[in-house]
Amino acid sequence: MSMFRHFLDRFRRSERGSATLEFVIVFPIFMVLMMSSWELGVITMRTTTIERATDLVVRDIRLGTGSAPQHDQIKQQICDKAPILNNCDTNLRVEMIQLDPRAWVDPPADADCTDTAQTVSPVRTFENGQENDLMLIRVCFKVEPVFPGVGLGHKLVENSGGQYALVAAAAFVQEPI
Repeated sequence: MSMFRHFLDRFRRSERGSATLEFVIVFPIFMVLMMSSWELGVITMRTTTIERATDLVVRDIRLGTGSAPQHDQIKQQICDKAPILNNCDTNLRVEMIQLDPRAWVDPPADADCTDTAQTVSPVRTFENGQENDLMLIRVCFKVEPVFPGVGLGHKLVENSGGQYALVAAAAFVQEPI
């Protein structure tokens, strides 16, 4: 019995392994924080890029250079101006809606986005505006998180395809020619 008691006393007084215990407790929290910070930085970069590309394309549309660009042209222009968006041709959706400020009807709250888990659906709404028409253009880009199972990346995933949506919107009035 005294040998067992001696072992317990020595075990209780020993401080070996205390740094390991602290590491085991703090390291996972620190890593989740770091990975979530990285995820947020990538989200911010992608969102800024898609917003800027949309604004540049909308500026060209708004000024009315003589031709009304169609859906595929607008989509290609946005993809060309946003080179960091991977698989832009397949993961980007563009919808353009004409709004009447005198008889206001709210546009659909959810943006038209692709879903890789479902079959391809046609473009929901795309209307070219006439002179002095109020237009809303919404661009939705679906991306996979950098760290899908950890922290922020885990909370962002919305669909069964493991992606989340980045949405950029711009309203403009079609200038007269």
